[in-house]
Amino acid sequence: MSNEFVARSLEEVRFWSRIMKEHSLFLKLGFRCEDTQLIQEANQFYSIFEQIEGKAHSFTEAADPAQIQRFNLEVHAAATHIWAFKRKVLGLIIQCKLPGGNNFPLLVDHTSREANYFRNRLEELNGGRLDPLPDAIIHENVFFLRIMADHAKFIGHLLDPSERQLVEQARNFSHDFDQLLFQAIDLSGMRPQSQTEPLLGQFLDQNRVSVASLRDFKKTARDLIEACRIKSIIHPLLADHVFREAERFLFIIDAFEGALTGKQAGA
Repeated sequence: MSNEFVARSLEEVRFWSRIMKEHSLFLKLGFRCEDTQLIQEANQFYSIFEQIEGKAHSFTEAADPAQIQRFNLEVHAAATHIWAFKRKVLGLIIQCKLPGGNNFPLLVDHTSREANYFRNRLEELNGGRLDPLPDAIIHENVFFLRIMADHAKFIGHLLDPSERQLVEQARNFSHDFDQLLFQAIDLSGMRPQSQTEPLLGQFLDQNRVSVASLRDFKKTARDLIEACRIKSIIHPLLADHVFREAERFLFIIDAFEGALTGKQAGA
């Protein structure tokens, strides 16, 4: 355990606890008014992750690593519980037990994948286990490319159909990121032969360009929604939420490229 462990743990928890908190709100907004038990559970998760987020910001990088390890276990339990809640909700929707609700099955599945990612990250940090760089690059990109493709689909479905140009742009992003995801899955299937620095470097460069373009589209959509300049049923917080996740993916891509570059420089 070290200061690096503390810094990385706090950074992950601060980011993802806010995401989990917001998921709770979005799910609640999609329930029917008669779904009082589900609404209550969503409110409880909102409160839990709001407290976790606040606690994470109260720590500094000088905190005792053992204390942060215990905190990660606490957060892991909360992430596991909200993952189970999301999977329960998904089952209810797919079995047509919540007719008339406004939560897309893919959106609920999407949020559960993010909860599972979060708890896996906490397990890796507490166990001192991290994938070797080539594996990590491919795994993270497969995960986030699918997240980005989902976002484009959600935006396209939540914009008013009369916003034809924006809807078409969202559909194009959905198609582009589906293709990037398939390419990433192909690269993963070719491992370990595909794990060369030139191929991984090109992989990151290509994804960065596309993610930056989607990030800019999300920022424009967010700003237009906040200014009430377009027609949609997208909550302003959801628009900012998906923008922040694109920013997160760009941060991860840059970190991976820096690690690759450093390895090449030291060779």
